[in-house]
Amino acid sequence: MDKLRIDKWLWAARFYKTRSLASDEIDKGRVLVNGTVVKPAREVKAGDSLQLRMGPVTRTITVLTVSDKRGPASVAALLFKETEESLRSRQLAAEQRRLAPEPALTLTQGRPTKRDRRDTEKLRGDTWGNRWSASVDS
Repeated sequence: MDKLRIDKWLWAARFYKTRSLASDEIDKGRVLVNGTVVKPAREVKAGDSLQLRMGPVTRTITVLTVSDKRGPASVAALLFKETEESLRSRQLAAEQRRLAPEPALTLTQGRPTKRDRRDTEKLRGDTWGNRWSASVDS
């Protein structure tokens, strides 16, 4: 076997969990073969260059062999070789994500409670006095 559909190959190389997920990503234009947008039925062969956009990272790989069987990860790793530039960019992106975590993850509490509001008002001082309304008393 020297050629295989790209969706089958991506599934066998363990980039996607199912063929339908691989097909969806190809249809969305997130997979390029030799720099061109393709359809799921496009055949790949050894030596083709693939660009896979997975989240914020783009992986550039070269197809080494073609297999339609989904085996263990150790066998799937032999089907392709990732370029050095792609490896460096993935490591750089991982380092940036590690150093700059999502700001929302640092929040320990949600919306302030009534008690929190009252405490905040005590700290700011009572600007309204004992009035029940904001209107001016005459």
